[in-house]
Order: sequence, then C-alpha cells, then structure tokens
Amino acid sequence: MPRQPRRKSHSNIYHCMLRGINKQDIFFEDKDYLEFQDIIRKTKKKFLYQVYSYVLMPNHIHLEIKDENHKLSQIIHSIGTSYANYFNKKYKRVGHLFENRFQSRNVENVYYILNLVRYIHQNPLKAKISSMEEYKWSSYPEYFQKKNFEKANKIVDTEKLLEIFSPEDKNNIEEFFEFNKKGINFQESTELLEYEMKNKLTDEEVIYFIKKELEIENIQEIQRYNAIYRNKVIQKIRKIRGITQQQIARVLGISIKTVQRAYKEKNVI
Repeated sequence: MPRQPRRKSHSNIYHCMLRGINKQDIFFEDKDYLEFQDIIRKTKKKFLYQVYSYVLMPNHIHLEIKDENHKLSQIIHSIGTSYANYFNKKYKRVGHLFENRFQSRNVENVYYILNLVRYIHQNPLKAKISSMEEYKWSSYPEYFQKKNFEKANKIVDTEKLLEIFSPEDKNNIEEFFEFNKKGINFQESTELLEYEMKNKLTDEEVIYFIKKELEIENIQEIQRYNAIYRNKVIQKIRKIRGITQQQIARVLGISIKTVQRAYKEKNVI
C-alpha cells in the first residue's frame, strides 16, 4: 500500500521525532550529540527553517520546527542521513540507524506550540536521566542561559517562540521559565508518536490559552456577547487541544447547556 502524503500544517509548525532502530541508542558520547547539533545548524542554513525546541535523548530525538518553505521531508531526511553516515563511519557499522519513516505531527494552535516546548524540555526529567537545568542536549539552555550561547552556536530561534508566548514582552523570560517548570502529563502511545501529551488541561491553563487564542484580557466579557457571536467564540475555543465542555462553561461563567448548543451549531465560523 503506497504511503500517504504528509498533511501540511496550517501554522507550518511540526513536532518531528526520530528514533533509533529497535530502540537502540544513537548517542554514545558527547561528540555524537555535538555532531547532531552541528548538523541541525547546517540544515537550518540550507533549508531556512526555524527551531522552537528540541531534545536529544539517548535513543530518540524530538524537534519542534517551523517550515514555511514546505520542505519538511527534505529537512528531516537530510538530518537523518547526515547523522547516520557520521555514526556508521565512526562506529564501523552498516545499515539503517533510524526506525522507518520519520514521525511527525502538525502543531496547529498556541496551546500545542507552547506545551510542546515544555513537553520536550521535560523529556530528560521524565526519563529520570537529568533535571531540565542540568541536561546539556536540549533547547532549554538556549532559553535560560543565553550568555553561554554566541549567535554562531545557536540552534533555537528563541525570540520567535518568546514572541508567541508573550507578544507584548518577548523578553519576559521569567514567566516562560515558570511555565516550563509546571508539571505535564505523559502517556505511552503506539500511534503516530512514541509519546503524546494527555488531553487534559487545568482550569488555569484553559484560561491562559483562551486568552492567547482570542487575544482578550478578560474572558468574562464573552458572557455579554450576543448568542451568534458567542457560539462562534465557543466553536473556536473548542479547538484547543484538551479542553472540555464543562471547563468552557466553568471558566466563562455560562451554563453547560449554552456550551452544548454552541457545539451543535454548524458552520458558525
């Protein structure tokens, strides 16, 4: 059966993962990690994409990238081939290094963009390898130890992500730091990605992401919207990954029946 073409992300942002074949380790020493980082720098110059976050784990890799030139497959193929050639030559082996076709998922909204950064940064913590602060092989140090990164050595487009996180003050690193430290739920997945975030948000996170999506400061204003416009807003809110009808009703201060009616409306957007 022929492979299905990858669906393009409307935001041009993707969560990509490469994993060692048979889950074998793909990094054995610091030089290996450094080589992979250098390959990312080179492919960024070649394909002109942005990196929002990444983590290099012993047997797999997560990348959150923005590809406005629609060359995702070429980018990941170039990264994987370059590293596999280096690895096979160094360790005198032959054959595939990575499992199958690379895995990717579209990242379509602000909630997913930001939570994915946090999820990626917390991978070493989840694996009980290291704290986020002490792990050298992720984008975390570039966000929170800027003085140690000269422009030529940077991988991550930190300014672009911080602009999404805090449009009015993209230098508000302390708020982003606290966001990264908050806990996140994980679950094992046998589908597209090895790991995926559970579809569950706290009310605090729901309020935060509604404000981000709608670009409003006081979400209680939604109570005063007329029914047609309010339904449009609720339809937009429901697209936030992990939000429930009960939470929408609770944080907006409206009845669950109002939310349910809005969910049933068709073509309101």
